[in-house]
Amino acid sequence: MVVIEASRVMSSVIVTVAAGCRKAGLGHVSEGARLCSWPVQPREAEEFSGVNASTSPAAVIVLAAGKSTRMKSRTPKFLHTIGGLSLLGHVVTTARALQPTHLAVVVGHGRDQVIPHLAELDEKAQPIVQEEQRGTGHAVRVALEALPALRGTVVVTYADVPLLPAETLTALLEGHAREDAAATVLSAIVPDPTGYGRVVRASDGSVTSIVEHRDATPEQREITEINSGIYAFDAELLAGALARLKTDNSQGEEYLTDVLGILHGDGQRVAAVVADDYRDILGVNDQVQLAELRRILNDRVLERWMRAGVTIVDPATTWVDVTVTLEQDVVLHPHTQLHGATRVAAGAQIGPDTTLTDTVVGPEATVVRTHGSQAEIGPGASVGPYAYLRPGTRLGAGGKIGTFVETKNADIGPAAKVPHLSYVGDATIGEGTNIGAASVFVNYDGVQKHRTTVGKHCRMGSDNMYVAPVTIGDGAYSGAGTVIRKDVPPGALAINVAPQRNLEGWVERKRPGTPSAEAARRALVEGTEEARPPEDGARDTGIVQETSGQERSGRKGQ
Repeated sequence: MVVIEASRVMSSVIVTVAAGCRKAGLGHVSEGARLCSWPVQPREAEEFSGVNASTSPAAVIVLAAGKSTRMKSRTPKFLHTIGGLSLLGHVVTTARALQPTHLAVVVGHGRDQVIPHLAELDEKAQPIVQEEQRGTGHAVRVALEALPALRGTVVVTYADVPLLPAETLTALLEGHAREDAAATVLSAIVPDPTGYGRVVRASDGSVTSIVEHRDATPEQREITEINSGIYAFDAELLAGALARLKTDNSQGEEYLTDVLGILHGDGQRVAAVVADDYRDILGVNDQVQLAELRRILNDRVLERWMRAGVTIVDPATTWVDVTVTLEQDVVLHPHTQLHGATRVAAGAQIGPDTTLTDTVVGPEATVVRTHGSQAEIGPGASVGPYAYLRPGTRLGAGGKIGTFVETKNADIGPAAKVPHLSYVGDATIGEGTNIGAASVFVNYDGVQKHRTTVGKHCRMGSDNMYVAPVTIGDGAYSGAGTVIRKDVPPGALAINVAPQRNLEGWVERKRPGTPSAEAARRALVEGTEEARPPEDGARDTGIVQETSGQERSGRKGQ
């Protein structure tokens, strides 16, 4: 990818559901997440079908060069995420859906981070560096100068508008072509237009001007249709108008909005297309707005899944990335977060208090109070509560990973169980095997990791240590407290405990004066008194009582 040096610009971006997890910047996705052993149906969601050749733009130019000081973050604004994608990830996905001949992203501040991220998102997208920030008009002019001569339509959008769907930009392109306009504004009707530029229309519906709030008359301030700053232009007319921009304003910059006035003054038609939902054009300038838009996007994602047959018990505490796939009759309990390439099959129940990233969950499985990443959970399997599934975990159908269990690079077979208080790392556990409580797979020798293999239908005792590399055959047993250092043949019982020795009186001798010593002394005294034989009188009384009983029995029998 060639980086074209030019000048420098303002900030911003746009959005939609991403088509690829790796290209969306989600990092490594485990083989288990990509190649699960049971079918997971593709999402039943409305997928954007793209645009036809007649409306496909010659170029989409994304302005993403601003410093974004109001974010108060070392991370460039466009790399902040909502819904599992960066802001830039959303905009590039949406822009690419328009099938433009050229997709250019104008970068400036933070470009050492933005350009590599852009390459991961879309290797064909072209970064154009704007070295000197001289306004939005200047940024677009820099982009046009870096691209080949264009004919057709140019769409200009911003890198901080992450809720704008491709369908809305397609409607903008279609309206631009229908009106045979030199420029078409994407506008919106808002409940409170204060601070926004108003779209002023003529009686025939064409746009005569964009009037900033501070410059508007009282009548113009009553207008609720505002300018989003997103446009479709005729490429050749745009280039000519940009060359005529002036900088006689308070900021000394070239404003893209002034192009509309130039074109209108030349007798060219300027049109406007109104977005269906004004929230689509909302931008991000600070952390507060980022959080607001994150919530709006999440609400839309959850609504879509609920309408597709997913039960979400508490939408207010449930977060699902746009890249997640859910099937009908999935149940998400409160405080559930699903991220990345996570896929959940029909009838599975997730939560409460569960976070899964790049994880595949099979049908009818249950996952409770669990943190999982790059794991695979089989059909009907049970996980949690308080389990930690690290990358490479695979749990077979009907298997169990229980309370306070951590797993990593572990293949746990069908109906196999690790129920309690254990660590299973770098291990293969066969079908139907049970791992006793408080077991540790000792996989690291300080230099290398080693693997343990436990066969099918084994019954392993509690508090076992598996010192890898070691293999345990099918049907083997082990005793409690066993440290397994050698291979165990099929059907064998592994034990290595020494005979128990009791050192009587040790506590009183070695820990005198402690509560333990006092408790032991009392117990020994009480035990001695209970064991002492009864005195003669007591023995006589016992015999008399026994005789009396026999006599009573005898009389009753007579």
